[in-house]
Formats: sequence, C-alpha cells, structure tokens
Amino acid sequence: MNFNHFDEAGNAVMVDVSAKQKTMRTAIAEALVQMSPELLAAIQSGGVAKGDVLGVARLAGIQAAKKTWELIPLSHPLALHAISVDFELNQPAGQVAVKCTVRAFERTGVEMEAMTGASLAALTIYDMCKGADKSISIGVIRLVYKEGGKSGVYRREAP
Repeated sequence: MNFNHFDEAGNAVMVDVSAKQKTMRTAIAEALVQMSPELLAAIQSGGVAKGDVLGVARLAGIQAAKKTWELIPLSHPLALHAISVDFELNQPAGQVAVKCTVRAFERTGVEMEAMTGASLAALTIYDMCKGADKSISIGVIRLVYKEGGKSGVYRREAP
C-alpha cells in the first residue's frame, strides 16, 4: 500500500496538492450514538436539563468540521462551502445516527472534515446527556459517501 503522508525516508509530511486542479468535493460521514430509549425520548421532548441537545450538537459538528485542519496534523486548511449536520432518530432502539455532509471546491477531499463533524456532534450528545445516562456509547464512525477528485465516487455498501 502507498501511504502518501510519508516521504521516501518514512517521515510524516503534508501532501503537496498545489498542482492539483480544484473540483467540487462532497463527503458524508456518520457516527452512531446508542442510549436508552427513555433518554432519546427526553432529547426529543426537550426534557434534558442542559437544553436543546441536537441543536447544540449540530453547531458543534459544524464548528468541528471547520477546525479539522487544526485538529488533524497533516490536514489542509480548506475553504468549506457547506456543512450540514443531521440526525436520524430510532426511538425503539435508542439510537441517533449523526450525519455530517461537507462540500467544498478544493484541491483535496473533505472526508476528514465530514468525519470530524460527525464525531464531535456525537461527542456533544454524550456530553449534554452524560448526567442522565453514563452508559451512552458512540461507535461506527465512518465515511458513507464521497465524490470529487481523481478517485471519483465512493458509496459505502449497506452492511
């Protein structure tokens, strides 16, 4: 396998994308938050003591996506053109699927921005609800879709 974040001597380097053409890039990532159905009902009804859990998580995910280059050492600072964070609630299962979509007209992909946004939105849900349920878990953080650039379209197959 070829890992492009290393030079010939094995040193970590930032990939030089200066010669690449800008193209429209889109990435969608998700994170799954598992909790009790009762806690999810409280989130939906606005009954969590810290307030609007999903509203705050949405803002945290957007902010995190914008700051990805500050958090992941070899990421490029990108001019992101659109970021959205959405939630799919499965009440009987006590699950929140966090989906972060990022778009930019750039020389490199926005997969890390989408994954960072989904991850931090999920962590914010945990933070806002941990007083009510310490057993909340976060898992299955993954890229589900990307397009743009020379590698083209990637779509995760359903499990």
